Amino acid sequence: MVAILSTYGDLLLQAMGKTLTMAFYSLIFACIIGLIFGVLSVLKNKVCKAIAQIFVDVIRGVPMIVLAYFVFFGIPYACKNLLGFNFTLSALEAGIICLSLNCGAYMAEIIRAGIQSVPSGQMEAARSLGLSYWTAMRQIVLPQAIRTMIPSIINQFIITLKDTSILSIIGFPELVNSAKSVVAITFKSFQVWAIVGVMYLIVITILSKIAKVLERRLNNYGH
Repeated sequence: MVAILSTYGDLLLQAMGKTLTMAFYSLIFACIIGLIFGVLSVLKNKVCKAIAQIFVDVIRGVPMIVLAYFVFFGIPYACKNLLGFNFTLSALEAGIICLSLNCGAYMAEIIRAGIQSVPSGQMEAARSLGLSYWTAMRQIVLPQAIRTMIPSIINQFIITLKDTSILSIIGFPELVNSAKSVVAITFKSFQVWAIVGVMYLIVITILSKIAKVLERRLNNYGH
């Protein structure tokens, strides 16, 4: 195991860096997607609610591996054979799109629940003061909702980080894919996967501790 770390440690650390980078960018885009559909889901307009619900149900109902294949292979194929132009996605681009959509569907539910946790009287009071709906949502409701959403957002980031391992199927050199290459070279499957498991465990444990600290501080702040 020491020999593997000395020889391939840098490769695995770089792969972990790529994994974290993909998860981070995916979470940013997922927050944007989740905010859009989360807000749509709390509007009184039935069409907006239906759009948000369809998005959440479809994305959450499709396995990640199927979504990855669809984005990486299906979309370029459709563009070439149905729309008549060539379009390709790199493994990184396809991975970020796939994770962003998947995480975004769950973020939409987190944001919906966060908005609904704010007493409706807050919105009514803001509207009575002459603020528009969107101004009240941006300045009054969302700042209060975010405080309750942060622990869930961090937990979702942890889930997204673990889901990056699925994207080894489309060739992105994240940690699992790089570990497969090391196993193919060294034939030491147990040692390599033990190292990878420890790497994931360290990162996820740190993130979990951060989530607990934030949750505790936010609870204390709320009281």
